[in-house]
Amino acid sequence: MDIKQFKVKPGSEVNLKSYPTGYDGKELNKERAGVLLEESRKQLAEVQDKLYAQNRYSVLIILQAMDAAGKDSAVKHIMSGFNPLGVQVHSFKTPTKTELDHNYLWRHNLALPPRGEIAIHNRSHYENVLVTRVHPEYILNENIPGIDSVDKIKKSFWEDRLEQINAFEKSLAENGTVILKFFLHLSKKEQRKRFLERIDDPSKNWKFEMGDIRERGYWDDYQRYYEEAIGATSKKHAPWFIIPADDKWYTRLAIATIIHDQFEDLSIHYPTLTDTEKADLQKARAQLVNEA
Repeated sequence: MDIKQFKVKPGSEVNLKSYPTGYDGKELNKERAGVLLEESRKQLAEVQDKLYAQNRYSVLIILQAMDAAGKDSAVKHIMSGFNPLGVQVHSFKTPTKTELDHNYLWRHNLALPPRGEIAIHNRSHYENVLVTRVHPEYILNENIPGIDSVDKIKKSFWEDRLEQINAFEKSLAENGTVILKFFLHLSKKEQRKRFLERIDDPSKNWKFEMGDIRERGYWDDYQRYYEEAIGATSKKHAPWFIIPADDKWYTRLAIATIIHDQFEDLSIHYPTLTDTEKADLQKARAQLVNEA
């Protein structure tokens, strides 16, 4: 799988209509993808072990999408190969009062991974230039000085916030955090299908909320703001990948492949011992053998 087809070139304008939402190739099918995904899980587990042992990098994986695009299932199927002791998954909901009393990046800072570990953010700090842009009245809850009405939230406010996010991610990258950002690109037709499945299947009723229908009404706004956010923040040190999401089996394989390839680029390896440390190992081995 050529991951270049998903990667957003830094500095480029993004038109989501030019990106496919489904897989229309002939090389793969659901069964073959399942086999490849299982191989990828094993590879990711091996690399994760080296990541933890090396203790030099941390990894931040961001998943963004419209409702019902499959973020939860992607986490479940792809990340099951990781050792859970080295992975934290954070799903960000509506900010609490305590979170609103801090700047909008505060709660995301708290959820960053330590060296040697992986954090998956199911929704992320990008909600602050997506949901809040569709619903600018939410910004008023942040009590930002000088912003006491929606009329005062100009285009420059969002441009500044995107630059703040760029600075935030650049600082993380420069200090050893590998950032991978995925937008699961779902078609409006497929979202409708999945919503109906949630309504018609009693075992999935709990997944559906009336708010999902209300947000669907802002589909075009969300598409436009995703295009602007992705285009403004896809950087070499923090790339965006636009992943077709209409076929979940393909979505999972694409994400797993990209994560593994990015790990390979880091040349992660087990720590190399010094001659003194190697000599100590032999002494310890001799002592253990003599005990027998």
